[in-house]
Amino acid sequence: MTLSDSGEARVRGYLYVLERSLRSSLPPAVVADAVREVESHIRERVAEMDPLPDERAALERVLAALGTPTRVARGYSLELSVEEALTTGRLTATLRAIWLMATKTAAGFLAALVLFTGYVTGGAFVLLAAMQPFMPDRIGLIVVDGVPHGFGMRDAAPGVEIVSGWWVLPLCLVLGLTALVLTQKGARTWLRWIRTRIRTKESP
Repeated sequence: MTLSDSGEARVRGYLYVLERSLRSSLPPAVVADAVREVESHIRERVAEMDPLPDERAALERVLAALGTPTRVARGYSLELSVEEALTTGRLTATLRAIWLMATKTAAGFLAALVLFTGYVTGGAFVLLAAMQPFMPDRIGLIVVDGVPHGFGMRDAAPGVEIVSGWWVLPLCLVLGLTALVLTQKGARTWLRWIRTRIRTKESP
């Protein structure tokens, strides 16, 4: 069927809300492509519909089958973010996809928490390695009253000993890079599993 002016206005309104919802999590160019794809799908479905006896009801059936604009936007945001993370391998894209998953489900939140912990731990060790040459007496194994209490940076104090040396920098660097590499690999494995689930749900 060919839409009337009111039908066109309804489609434009749907696409407007969709675009606004997508902008919160996707780059402008990706948003434009997603909106064009959804619009093309709507118009193809509309062209196949019989406008009689009620054009409005026929159009609403098409839009209802798609879902609300915000729901469609959430699905697109997640799928495109996961695809970008797996395709580019960039840390920023990976973190964005993990963050989106963390906002979807409790399982996604727990997985994201584990991964973010890995990234923070790795980054902290790399930072300690970078700071160690400038603070050699404050970074190392922290011993309080003869008992090891952890590894990191701390000011000297009564009863507190910082066991340090030339080995601190390479150790921190190796631990940090290892944690970052393993976390990134874990994140990509998890995102590949998410992509498989998304594609399985989309398949007829």
